[in-house]
Amino acid sequence: MQPLSNETLLAIAHDYGTPVYVYHAEKIEAQYQQLTHAFQETNTRFFYACKALTNISILKYIGNLGCNMDCSSINEVQLALYAGIPPNRILYTSNGIAFDEIEAAVQEGVHINIDSISNLEKFGKKYGNTYPVGIRLRPNILAGGNLKISTGHDKSKFGIPVDQIAEILNIIQQYNLIIKGLHIHTGSEIKDVSVFVQGITVLFDLIPKFNHLTYIDLGGGFKVPYKENEEGTNIELLAKEVKRAFSAHPNPNGKPLEVWFEPGKYLVSEAGYFITQVNVLKPTSATTFVSVNSGFNHLIRPMFYDAYHRIQNISNPNGKHIHYSVVGNICETDTFAWNRLLNETREGDFLVFYNAGAYGFEMSSNFNSRFKPAEVLVLNGETHLIRKRDSWQDLLKNQIEVL
Repeated sequence: MQPLSNETLLAIAHDYGTPVYVYHAEKIEAQYQQLTHAFQETNTRFFYACKALTNISILKYIGNLGCNMDCSSINEVQLALYAGIPPNRILYTSNGIAFDEIEAAVQEGVHINIDSISNLEKFGKKYGNTYPVGIRLRPNILAGGNLKISTGHDKSKFGIPVDQIAEILNIIQQYNLIIKGLHIHTGSEIKDVSVFVQGITVLFDLIPKFNHLTYIDLGGGFKVPYKENEEGTNIELLAKEVKRAFSAHPNPNGKPLEVWFEPGKYLVSEAGYFITQVNVLKPTSATTFVSVNSGFNHLIRPMFYDAYHRIQNISNPNGKHIHYSVVGNICETDTFAWNRLLNETREGDFLVFYNAGAYGFEMSSNFNSRFKPAEVLVLNGETHLIRKRDSWQDLLKNQIEVL
C-alpha cells in the first residue's frame, strides 16, 4: 500500500486549509486485511479500539470492513451504535466507571468486561445469571513503549489483579454469575510477541476455574513503526504463537475458545497525516525554531508521551538538509521535535507529521481558545471533508452568559 503522495497532501492543504488531519481509507483496510489473513487459521475476532479515532465516518468504514468495535466509555458505545454496528459486535470494557454506565451498556445489549471487584459484585446483585459478562484481569506483566502506556503491571489501575482470583470466584458463586470471557491488556507499543504468549500462559492457569468461557481477550497494543526503518509487531509470528498455544491448551470445557484482539493504533495510525504550515522561522544560538500553526492542542503525543513522529517538508522535498527544532504556537513548552533534519524550510511551507491517525485529533483540545482542525478522508482517490474546522461559534457553544 503506497502512502499518500506529496501532491495529494499539498492539494488537501490548499483545498481545506491547515492544520488538517488526513486519513487514507485504503491503508486502514490493508491493515485490517493483514490481521485477518494472518489469523485465518485461528478462531479469532478483532474489535477496533475506537478510542484511537472516533470520527463517525471512520467508525462506519471500519465497521463495513467487518471489524467489530471495542469501546472504553458508554459514549463510544453510543457512537458505535450510531455508526450502524450491531450490539453483538460491540465490546465495552469498563475502567473504574460508575455502575450506571454498565447498566446503560446492558440496556444496549453489548458485550461487557468488568474491571473491579466492586462493580462485579454490584453486577451480580442486579443481574445474577441473566446477562453473561467478561472480566478484565491485571496479569502483573510489565510491557509497552513506556510506563505511561503500560497497563498490565503490578502498579497499574487497570483490571482485577490475578491474585484476587479467590474473591472473584466467591462473587461468581454467590450470585451465580456467568463469566463468558477473560480479558487482559498489558499495554501499547508491544513489539515482543512473547509478551502476548506470557499473558496467554497466565490465563491458561485460570481457564479451568470458569465453566462458561467462550472467549479469551488478549487486548491490543501492537507496535506500529514510527521511525524510519523501524519494525512493528510481527503479526504473522503472533498468529502462529497464538495458534500453537491454544492447540496445546484446549478449553477443558470442550468448546474451542475464541481469541479476541483489540487493535486501535494498529488500524489507523499509519493511515493518518497531520498537515501544518510554517508561521515563523526563528534562528537562535542554540537552534533554528520552525514555528507551525499548531501545537499540543492538536497533537499532544510528543509532549505527553515523548512520542516520535516523522516530519517532512512537502513544499521543498528536494531542498538541502538542515537541522531544525519544530515547535507549536501554544504558550507552554510546545516542542514537536528537537534538532530534526528537514529539507530547507521557509515560512509558508507545509510540514506533514506521519503516523498521526491514532490519538491525534482524538486527544485534541481548544487550549488557548484555538480551533480544532478539520478532518479529511481520502477514499478511492477522492477527498471527503468528514469534520469541519472549528469556528468562533464552537468556542461559545454550551457556554451560558450570566453577566
